[in-house]
Amino acid sequence: MTQPPHDEPTAESPEELREQVEHTRRELGDTVEALAAKADVKARTKEKAAEVKDQAAVKAGELKERAALKAGQARAAAAQAVSRVQGKLPDPVKEQAAQVAGQAGQVWEEKVPEPVRARTAQGARMARDNRGLVLAAAGAVAVVWVMCRRKG
Repeated sequence: MTQPPHDEPTAESPEELREQVEHTRRELGDTVEALAAKADVKARTKEKAAEVKDQAAVKAGELKERAALKAGQARAAAAQAVSRVQGKLPDPVKEQAAQVAGQAGQVWEEKVPEPVRARTAQGARMARDNRGLVLAAAGAVAVVWVMCRRKG
């Protein structure tokens, strides 16, 4: 038989020996399970893929929040630019623009064929649904127009 290690006491009774054997079996079972888990490449790959997927989802959420913030800032800047431009227009120009718009609407109803009006109505609905984008574009156009007017 083999000699027990010097740092472990020997069992004094058969019952104590059985307990030591059972304890050693549990430890060995735990060690085998840990080694099997490390050797299971497929499971480890799935775990890593899930971890990377979660990280990507968090990053996408952060980027989405930042994009929404920037879009809101752009809309606010565009609205402010439009407001400044409209504030500088004299009242007679505003009144004349309203009158011309009314006349244009009347001519539109009388002269434009129905398919064209339907397509235009569809475009107007899309513009209404994407107001922020339209306001940003209008603000940019207004700013460019004001800058060109100042230079000329």
